[in-house]
Amino acid sequence: MTFPKRLPIPPEVLKIATRLEEAGYETWCVGGAIRDNLLKLENHDFDLTTAAPPKEIQRLFKRTVPVGIEHGTIAVLDAKNQPHEVTTFRKDIKTDGRHAVVEFGVSLMDDLARRDFTVNAIAYHPLRHEWRDPFEGAQDLERKLIRSVGDANWRFQEDYLRILRALRFSARFEFRIHSRTLEAAKANAQGLAQLSAERVRDEWWKGIATAHKVSKLVTLWVEVGAARIWLPEIRE
Repeated sequence: MTFPKRLPIPPEVLKIATRLEEAGYETWCVGGAIRDNLLKLENHDFDLTTAAPPKEIQRLFKRTVPVGIEHGTIAVLDAKNQPHEVTTFRKDIKTDGRHAVVEFGVSLMDDLARRDFTVNAIAYHPLRHEWRDPFEGAQDLERKLIRSVGDANWRFQEDYLRILRALRFSARFEFRIHSRTLEAAKANAQGLAQLSAERVRDEWWKGIATAHKVSKLVTLWVEVGAARIWLPEIRE
């Protein structure tokens, strides 16, 4: 896959990125909007990741909401009161399968390395129009493949919800799941029992709402073992 020279970054996001860069903090666009735009799907909800610590983000912008400050995420409100998430570069230093303790002050590469799947670990610089894709996520988009970043067992054990996210992305985009990622999902499926009902419910409804074929999503839940734990009324 050839990266486009530019992405259609909304002016409000560009203003935030420019302010952070002018203050001396490296700032990149990341997340689902990058993935979707590379797939030529409309998505203008660009998230930013930055070297700026959370308190510095709050200092630089007059109107912010600490939506997940313990994990480094601050929502910056634009002139229309629309929130734009800005998250400090981070890496996980401790996890229990549900929540993570993170460390700030790391690099973009460290930040991308902690992400769930390669297709979600692509970064775009909104001002310099540069790309970073250390885990070949663009290649996996072209191959229609969901593949964990690094060791799939570790990724799932950091947060078991990632198993359900893999199934959702597979059903939404009609991508296959890499063999090692799929085997790790099956091997770690029992960890899904540790998740709160609210998180599982939200992930299930996201899957239903976005699946190209709901039957594909249900089949994946059964195959991996998620249905056995959370939807026992579904018979194989």
